[in-house]
Amino acid sequence: MSEQLKEPAVLLLLGKPGCHLCEEMKAVVLRVIAGSAIGLLERDVRDNPDWERRYLWEIPVLLLGDRELARHRLTEDELRRRLAELGFSVPGSATPPD
Repeated sequence: MSEQLKEPAVLLLLGKPGCHLCEEMKAVVLRVIAGSAIGLLERDVRDNPDWERRYLWEIPVLLLGDRELARHRLTEDELRRRLAELGFSVPGSATPPD
């Protein structure tokens, strides 16, 4: 099993204004984390030179600390599974196998 991370946590969504994929990913994330101790922070990828260099053509990008959880598209089930694998409980998640 992977190292357990402590809640509460904050997911970072990197995107930019007018990006429809960014809005779609934001909606998925908000549905998944509703009712959990996990928060969401949105940032413009162009606000940080490192983010811009690494991700400008890859947005949206969802990060948890230094760990990249997704690029471009993400389903609710995929996000629930990834969070469960990291030890987070979100509504609708199955317990990850040992």
